[in-house]
Amino acid sequence: MIALVRGEVAGRRPAPPSGGEVVVEVNGVGYRLAVSSETLKHVPAAGKPVTLHSHLIVRDDALQLYGFATEEERDLFLMLLGVQSVGPKVALAVLSGGSPRELVAALAAGDSARFQAVPGIGKRTAERIIVELREKAGVTLPDEAISVSRSDDPRTLAREGLVGLGYSLQEADKLLDGAAGETPEDLIAHALKAARS
Repeated sequence: MIALVRGEVAGRRPAPPSGGEVVVEVNGVGYRLAVSSETLKHVPAAGKPVTLHSHLIVRDDALQLYGFATEEERDLFLMLLGVQSVGPKVALAVLSGGSPRELVAALAAGDSARFQAVPGIGKRTAERIIVELREKAGVTLPDEAISVSRSDDPRTLAREGLVGLGYSLQEADKLLDGAAGETPEDLIAHALKAARS
């Protein structure tokens, strides 16, 4: 398995909506990697050094190499491939919609519209992605907040939930400032919408 490609950028080109392609020269051999738009943003100009995490998919008629700026993005790609009706091209298109952190936040908020905006994903597939990936990505909110005693302060629980999603305490407080809602899940949903705007 080719897990990492490090070399010099020989070429790069966008290919919306699924992302683009990068050719990395390693010891005189050019490796073509399909990448998301998010990864393409991190790939430098031709002639510059680059390191991409990768995943090789073997088919009867082709060997296809996929590249990622971070291991988190590669992990999300592999999780997406585990969802029925999601192939590599659609998975890259999903990853092109934002950073891994933003996509995990969309999963936590149950934002199916975010995934339906991706070409090739309908309502049913979007809902399937949210249900299956929430658990795999370790997202336990807002479901976790629902099971917590209502006597606890909703704002405190929402703050803890945002920190659990990777936000700093300062970022969580800023996102919750002015957030409307009586339950932790409402506050988190409002805060995550504010983070995307």
